Amino acid sequence: MTVFRRSGQLMAVLGLLFAISPAGLAAKQKYQEVEVTDGGSISGRITFSGELPVDAIDRITINKNPDVCDEDGTGYREVVWVDVKDGALRGTFVFIDKISSGKKWQAPQGGNYLVLQEGCRFLPWAQVVRPGEITIRHADPDSVLHNINTREMIGIEKGRVVKRTMFNFGQPDPGDIVKKLKPRRSPFISLNCEAHNFMFGFMMAPGHPYAVVVGDDGSYLIDNVPPGDYTVKAWHPRFGIQKSKLNVPAGNTATADFNFSHSE
Repeated sequence: MTVFRRSGQLMAVLGLLFAISPAGLAAKQKYQEVEVTDGGSISGRITFSGELPVDAIDRITINKNPDVCDEDGTGYREVVWVDVKDGALRGTFVFIDKISSGKKWQAPQGGNYLVLQEGCRFLPWAQVVRPGEITIRHADPDSVLHNINTREMIGIEKGRVVKRTMFNFGQPDPGDIVKKLKPRRSPFISLNCEAHNFMFGFMMAPGHPYAVVVGDDGSYLIDNVPPGDYTVKAWHPRFGIQKSKLNVPAGNTATADFNFSHSE
């Protein structure tokens, strides 16, 4: 065992250990909310080209609570993993990578971030939330038991995903349960219901507010961005991540379009 005889040496080593520890890294990288002057914007569109993968849509038999879950009377649920309309790849997230300071988070509609379970679906399918409190709402009849499994998806950028359970609990009664959403290593989150094997959804919980889900036409806008150079990334849960480097001019708009395709 090494003995540090001088207090200065000891303090230096402790400081180094803190700096390289997860807590030290988190403290160093904490996002700062500031007033943005002469902010610009990033806009673009996410598209898909080529043939859809054969598993773009799953048809899963509804074997629980068909009176509530089978609204179409077909006996199955179509789970759309790759949602393309008029060339737009919907359900895609777009975000700025590693931005250290900028605009303030806006309060969510209704005062709290919400995962709604209604008609045996997670609504919305994809959303951006701030790490912290989130409301899990059971809006189906009391004959329906939901069991929400929320998992952090680690390794998305490397293409080797490991899922860490954040919370997994049964919700037999209609109403709200508030949970703390605390990503440790990744902002990418998957949802599924352990009671209904056709209920899925996705969230992104970044450390800053510069992240959005594209609209129905595949377009997006990230506003009030401090002028400067950035890397913008697009994440689709089926196809992974693409990135683009750009400069956001003061008071003006930079463009970043992304196109995904499937290859066997």
